[in-house]
Amino acid sequence: MPRWLPRAMLLGLALYACFQLGSWAFHQLVGLLVNVLIAFFLALAIEPAVGRMAARGMRRGLATFFVFLGVAVVGIGFVVLLGSMLAGQIVDMVEDFPQYLDSLINWINQTFHTELSRVEVQDSVLRSETLRKYVQNSATGVLDVSATVLGGLFRLLTIFLFSFYFAADGPRLRRALCSVLPPARQAEVLRAWEIAVDKTGGYLYSRGLMALISGVAHFVLLEILGVPYAPALAVWVGLVSQFIPTIGTYLAGALPMLIAFTVNPWYAVWVLAFVVLYQQFENYVLQPKLTSKTVDIHPAVAFGSVVAGTALLGAVGALIAIPAVATLQAFLGAYVKRYDVTDDPRVHGHRRYGQAVVARLQHALHHKREEEASAADDDA
Repeated sequence: MPRWLPRAMLLGLALYACFQLGSWAFHQLVGLLVNVLIAFFLALAIEPAVGRMAARGMRRGLATFFVFLGVAVVGIGFVVLLGSMLAGQIVDMVEDFPQYLDSLINWINQTFHTELSRVEVQDSVLRSETLRKYVQNSATGVLDVSATVLGGLFRLLTIFLFSFYFAADGPRLRRALCSVLPPARQAEVLRAWEIAVDKTGGYLYSRGLMALISGVAHFVLLEILGVPYAPALAVWVGLVSQFIPTIGTYLAGALPMLIAFTVNPWYAVWVLAFVVLYQQFENYVLQPKLTSKTVDIHPAVAFGSVVAGTALLGAVGALIAIPAVATLQAFLGAYVKRYDVTDDPRVHGHRRYGQAVVARLQHALHHKREEEASAADDDA
């Protein structure tokens, strides 16, 4: 046996063990890494506001605290307002539920010629096996729901803590990163950081603009239908549909449909139809145009980045995909050498009619000359 073979085998086993250990550690820490990634982009989003306050003499830590305090106050106030509104509407729905049930039973009796009564329906529902199993499963799932809520709160606290440190200690973090790089690389890193701040801010600006347009459109519909709490519902639809990826549209449309149902069941159908139609308009017309202008990427690239981000990281990937791709595209654009484009009609997407006619005539004359030359050769 060669002398180097045992060492090679031990080295291969050691490398394999290190790979397995690194893979296990990565899978265990993937949740923390995703939280850090979200916190980093959140810190980039608030960096302009913190930078302006710090430029006026305020300490960065205090400026970051005030920014987060403002965001928290607005968010908590919005949640409390919607919670009180929703609680009132649920109470009204519970009180009016017998009337809704009577109307539904009368419609069924008239349409299908049946003789149902509300007492029979209530007894059949209360004595059903399905309801009993659902109550049992709900009772046993209370601990699971509580654990999920606590886990979500802990994750939210982790994200805010990391984003606070990233924003408050931004200059220190940049200095620590640049201290291990040569001067040329330091300039590139700082430039990439500034691009990331600009693109993330542009992305949030486009999302805010789309939230405003969506809120105004739904407010007009809800006012026409006479649905109560139209301003609050419009704000809910605008914010939730834009800042909660993937399922935000469905969450945003469910609440207005619920409130509209308390006024008139057909109003809920109108709200559903409007939500679906507006979502198609936003996905294929409004969002690509606004995103391409504020983040400066092609609409197809924006759509593809969202799809790729969703496939990789789910809802988190869909939220940060566009600013990440815009930052990468802007940074790499500085290293791509570009040339002047030739003045060819095909570059502009069409050929002029006169030039096309001349080209066809020249091709025909050339072909005729070739035929005459071939015929002359055959005679000779």
